[in-house]
Amino acid sequence: MTRIAVIGAGITGVTTAFELVSRGLDVVVFDRNRYAAMDTSFANGGQLSASNAEVWNTFGTVLKGIKWMARRDAPLLVNPRPSWHKISWMAEFLSNIPNYKNNTVQTAALAVKARAGLQSMADRAGLDFDWSPAGILHFYKNEKDMAHARKVNELLSQGGVERVELTPDQVRAREPNLRGTVTGGFWTESDSTGDIHKFTFGLAKWLEAQGVDFRMGKPVEQLSSANGETRVNGEAFDGVVVCAGVGSRAMAKKLCDRVNIYPVKGYSITVNMPDAISQDGAPMVSLLDDDAKIVTSRLGKDRFRVAGTAEYNGENRDIRADRIEPLTKWVETHFPSISTEHVVPWAGLRPMMPNMMPRVGAGKRAGVFYNTGHGHLGWTLSAATAALVGASVQEHFASKGGAQGSKRGFTFKSA
Repeated sequence: MTRIAVIGAGITGVTTAFELVSRGLDVVVFDRNRYAAMDTSFANGGQLSASNAEVWNTFGTVLKGIKWMARRDAPLLVNPRPSWHKISWMAEFLSNIPNYKNNTVQTAALAVKARAGLQSMADRAGLDFDWSPAGILHFYKNEKDMAHARKVNELLSQGGVERVELTPDQVRAREPNLRGTVTGGFWTESDSTGDIHKFTFGLAKWLEAQGVDFRMGKPVEQLSSANGETRVNGEAFDGVVVCAGVGSRAMAKKLCDRVNIYPVKGYSITVNMPDAISQDGAPMVSLLDDDAKIVTSRLGKDRFRVAGTAEYNGENRDIRADRIEPLTKWVETHFPSISTEHVVPWAGLRPMMPNMMPRVGAGKRAGVFYNTGHGHLGWTLSAATAALVGASVQEHFASKGGAQGSKRGFTFKSA
């Protein structure tokens, strides 16, 4: 059986392993952490949000970034200290502004396609990950943002995302507990939420029970590919799929590819709500505050996840108090009944490509593949990109007389 190494046990790595195994390939997963989903897949905003598929490559984003550079609590913060990596990434980001519309439509279409795949994985593995089909409510605080949202809605519609425009009263009817200024909103019935860590960790444990070899706590220190053979930590494989998040850039360099991922830090807080007043005062629908660039998810009865901000500060994982404080204040402002006594802060590094599109498919060398660079939409896009890279790997080895698909290889055990 064809042996494939998957580097990374986050959401993209574990879903990739699922797709490869279902196609009859023998899979070994490497990760430097002791458990799956311990980095960027640990505590994100929780949204499975095709409605948030707009890419960031606009002059408006650039102008906001410049304006906010002096604000330590700004939704978008750029460390002005230069580096060649940051400069090259931002130059490519600017060069992709003309692709804004096309890339937004493509991302939306990919997000819609991912929904069924993720649900299929959850059903097959019998996963409980606090999934909720509650929908996502975007709300806006001024007419300028509302006008931009209408333009974005046209692009999302081309990608297959169905959203409904709401008046301020309709926004409050959808979420009666919401306080503060509201000019209007958009409602996406088909979006949902869930706990990315519980999903990824649970799927990894289930795959392990199916016979997938997880090498946890094993950082990849040696990686090479030559003459159709890949070696990972000295062990030979027929191929490799790099799903290593912000580490993918260094991995790709060893494989003679350029994958210009930059780590964009995002923050979240998990508000634990043991009391009935907080539980009743928290929203059941998922929210996106466009002005503050904050998203929320209700994770079960007694957890409320609030996430946001983008920080360009290199591979820095520090959890800064001045970046967490705005998230806590947002909860206290918009949902004053929620107690913020028990707040757990977190920060993770989103792996972003300059065009805001994931890097999916083959590299320069035979047997080398990538599924990485999903930015802020890794949870949303993972099932679709895993299927794409799985098909690409299967086609490559089928043409060489290797595994032909799931009929020749792997049969899943019941959950």
